[in-house]
Amino acid sequence: MQKPNSYDDVKVGGDFTPIALGGHRIVIKNVDEGKSKNGKNMLTVYFDFAEDDKQPGYFTEQFKNDVRPDKKWPRAGTAYVVCEDDEGRCSKQLKGFITSFEESNKAEVVWGDKFTAQFKNKKIGGVYGEKENEWNGKTTLRHEFRWFCSVERADSATIPDPVLLDKPKKPDDGFMDITNDSDQMPWG
Repeated sequence: MQKPNSYDDVKVGGDFTPIALGGHRIVIKNVDEGKSKNGKNMLTVYFDFAEDDKQPGYFTEQFKNDVRPDKKWPRAGTAYVVCEDDEGRCSKQLKGFITSFEESNKAEVVWGDKFTAQFKNKKIGGVYGEKENEWNGKTTLRHEFRWFCSVERADSATIPDPVLLDKPKKPDDGFMDITNDSDQMPWG
């Protein structure tokens, strides 16, 4: 066998460093305006961890190492900010993003035609926590982006409580579940 192309550049499988939980210093790479699945105005914020963060360039490295022809920016480095609530008013999520951006950059956001351009390469803080996911019948806890904060608050941000899936709970009636088979009785 001949040595495959790019053999020396490929990382060994299982050699993965998870995103550290808690606060991160972030650099915004791009912001796009669009619509949510429900037709509401939405921002898609693409970001990476800043040079002065504990995991600098984390998502850029993932993107560079992605060998798929249709590669995309990593999902964990993307935040979706729905801009309006169910009554058509400004959402708390948008207000949190804008306020965190303004505090981090000591500047007021300019609304209008060039709204998204002002965010590129600017800093903001973000918080990661665990979120329970189910895929192919398996339940796992993933490290996922939870919310924006100012850069100053990122360093002292506490790790949020995990977001767990809602699972139906059986009422506790004080009895043990057993089968109808008498050979399976707990007392023999």
